[in-house]
Amino acid sequence: MRARLSRLVALGFGSGLSPVAPGTVGTLWAWLAWEAIHLWTGESASLWLPLIGFVAGVVACGRTAADLGVHDHGAIVWDEVVAFWLVLALIPHSYGAQFAAFVLFRFFDIAKPPPIRHFDRNLRGGFGIMFDDLLAAFYTLLLVAGWQAWA
Repeated sequence: MRARLSRLVALGFGSGLSPVAPGTVGTLWAWLAWEAIHLWTGESASLWLPLIGFVAGVVACGRTAADLGVHDHGAIVWDEVVAFWLVLALIPHSYGAQFAAFVLFRFFDIAKPPPIRHFDRNLRGGFGIMFDDLLAAFYTLLLVAGWQAWA
């Protein structure tokens, strides 16, 4: 993991090395990191952090997948990190909303409803690794917005 900065990033600073549910552990790490970063930056990090993370992720995840010889290896969790940061940037800053978003995001990332599964199977490289999780984030945000409109 420490051999290259791209691996450190792609593996979610080690969270992707969890022997159990690395995607969930990576998403939990994203939530914790978001809260820590917010303590120092406040709202100013809200949209630039996912944007910079996405660009870095395309490169880091692509290189790490090539190094490992496996497209979207389970240990590569930066895609979950960045997608969940996007969700956190756009929902209310309350632990109840964040927990609901966490559960929804993990559901969509694991279940991969259409068209997520299509893009997961057909887009390759770093962009492909990152893109399907953005769709899971979009589905999560749609449900959160619908719930807010209804409530």
